[in-house]
Amino acid sequence: MPELATVGIDLAKSVFQIHGVDENGKVLVCRQLRRGQVLTFFEKQPRCLIGMEACAGAHDWGRKLQALGHDVRLMPPSYVKPYVKRGKTDAADAAAICEAVTRPSMRFVAIKSEDCSAVLVLHRTRDFLVRQRTQISNAIRAHMMEFGVIAAKGAQNVDRLRMQLRHLPEAARLPVSLLFEQLVDTDTRIEQLTGEIEATHAQSETSQRLATIPGVGMLSATIIAATTPNVDNFNCARDYAAWLGLTPKPHSTGGKQRIGRISKMGNRYIRRLLYLGAMSQIMVRRRCGLRQDWLSDMLARKKTKVAAIALAHRMARTIFAFLRDGSRYEPQATAA
Repeated sequence: MPELATVGIDLAKSVFQIHGVDENGKVLVCRQLRRGQVLTFFEKQPRCLIGMEACAGAHDWGRKLQALGHDVRLMPPSYVKPYVKRGKTDAADAAAICEAVTRPSMRFVAIKSEDCSAVLVLHRTRDFLVRQRTQISNAIRAHMMEFGVIAAKGAQNVDRLRMQLRHLPEAARLPVSLLFEQLVDTDTRIEQLTGEIEATHAQSETSQRLATIPGVGMLSATIIAATTPNVDNFNCARDYAAWLGLTPKPHSTGGKQRIGRISKMGNRYIRRLLYLGAMSQIMVRRRCGLRQDWLSDMLARKKTKVAAIALAHRMARTIFAFLRDGSRYEPQATAA
């Protein structure tokens, strides 16, 4: 009796669709499973290749199925989409996943451990609260501007508006006061999460090595160590930079090479942190004076933001080397 060799699972909240074939590609199973039936089904199956899209809950299912001895591989949904033959159904998606996971050129997403997933939750929650803080600050500025109370640009100037509450009508003081209280509470929660990230950074040797790179701070180091602790899925440093969306987007045909702006694909959060780190390096360089090196030459020829993207790309390639070789940044000695 033929046995399952490859299985594609279309993940969902309650009902999962599976599509399984043998080593010759013959369909052996095409059915739906309830959430509680998935592990029971695969416990009875011999070791096989299981493909899933990298979406919410995929890493948890990947860890559970790996514990049963199966070979589990996650794929970006955009890479699976071309294998959908027609229509949009759960069965068609599962069949496409089953087909895509066997392609030799397919790129896979490494299954994250629970510790790495916990660090990602810390960063995502903190980033969410930072966005909320910006929204609250903007709301305070807008409401008080209606009564002619204006503060200078910058988050540090929002607190000065609290002293101007007396200039507001009585009916408007209470809602704006509540916004100020919400702002203080959000700041406290952000500081609490930042402390948790700092504790994680202190316990991670990989994160501490990455933080030695100029422009890579504690936030960048911890999120990179949790997201891509292993870079074996990338062939070279440029592939890693391309995964972060820091490489130019080509549009070439007929032998004509056209290079556009950066692709902005991949992990937006890491790309933003690297860009901010690059901008900080440029500010320090201009404050301390330009030198005869690559960055100074780039700043002399290009706009500041273009140079920052180029420096972020360079930082990404350095990060790739550190993750691959386990090395540490050693500053070059300046000539006397």
